[in-house]
Amino acid sequence: MDLAVLNPDIQEFINRNVGNDISTIALQKNPFPEVNWFDILDQINGKQKAKSKLPTWYNTQNILYPATVSIEQTSSEKAAEYKSQLVSGEKLIDLTGGFGVDDYYFSKKINQVIHCEIKDKLSQIVKHNFETLNATNIQCIAGESLDTLATLNQKFDWIYIDPSRRNDAKGKVFMLKDCLPNVPELLDLYFEFSSNILIKTAPILDITAGLSELKSVSAIHIVAIENEVKELLWILEKNYSQSIKIVTVNILKDKTEAFSFMYNSEKLVTYNMPKKYIYEPNAAIMKSGGFDAITTQFELDKLHQHSHIYTSDSLLDFPGRIFEVQKCINYSKAEMKFHLENNKANVTTRNFPETVENIRKKWRIAVGGNLYCFFTTDVNNNKIVLLCDKLK
Repeated sequence: MDLAVLNPDIQEFINRNVGNDISTIALQKNPFPEVNWFDILDQINGKQKAKSKLPTWYNTQNILYPATVSIEQTSSEKAAEYKSQLVSGEKLIDLTGGFGVDDYYFSKKINQVIHCEIKDKLSQIVKHNFETLNATNIQCIAGESLDTLATLNQKFDWIYIDPSRRNDAKGKVFMLKDCLPNVPELLDLYFEFSSNILIKTAPILDITAGLSELKSVSAIHIVAIENEVKELLWILEKNYSQSIKIVTVNILKDKTEAFSFMYNSEKLVTYNMPKKYIYEPNAAIMKSGGFDAITTQFELDKLHQHSHIYTSDSLLDFPGRIFEVQKCINYSKAEMKFHLENNKANVTTRNFPETVENIRKKWRIAVGGNLYCFFTTDVNNNKIVLLCDKLK
């Protein structure tokens, strides 16, 4: 990266153009011919992508941005801050440093953080940014992470890894062995350097599949932001062989919804017909598969084994959406014509044979309004529709 992009006039040009269409800007004549035009465009594009995802970087002067893919793949600040709460100690090494957002937050909890990045140019950019952000306890090392581990030859309190999928693995089932580095293959080696390993994976990874490839997993954290699952965090402890804790968090603007349970432990599940209130778990819980644990912890009844909708007569605080049932109807032509045909409603399906699109088209239901309809299956295997008001 040419540090000439930090020239005040160029920085002013970059800031002025953040938010404008990058393809339109690219057609302009470069007003700074002494600097590569594509470097300037990368800065504009990168800063735009950082605006909501990385506000600390966005609001700090003289930050350098790499190619867009490094910004897109990095953790958001909210996710990185949560992740930092999972580690402690003196030394942490990040074997897949990237843009360094996670390490910036790790450095607030760990005395010494080492950022390994195989791309020399990206490593230089991140080093500059850490200096600009006054993160003085992070060391940047460019090169292959295994070489760095061997050269340093020391113990760490934590190893952090964010493996990326190989290009030739696109379209295949997501497995950790298809990523770089190949964590399952290297796990024994990693445990020679640390007893604690934190792995970040994309939410597309199936939890059961991940557990089949990894050993010594003590906990899995499923992190959602504004009800969209962003990442899975796998905590590995050397020689751990006990029960695995599943933690789900949904980070909202005003609070964080948290829910946890032990993986594969038996739960007593009760089923019932819809009562006064129904509950829909947030996205992190849905990803976790902890559907039976909900009935135990919240003392709720489930509508059906596969419906994943819960009900009660008393209103409870719940990590997800809450609705008050106004009417429960059978899914029949007569009932649909009377209650929903040619109306406006928000439609959700859970354990139902038709798609939302088909239901809307079939009964001419417009999008929107204050009515919320759940098309689902009850405990008696009957297809029903719950007409509801949304409370949360």
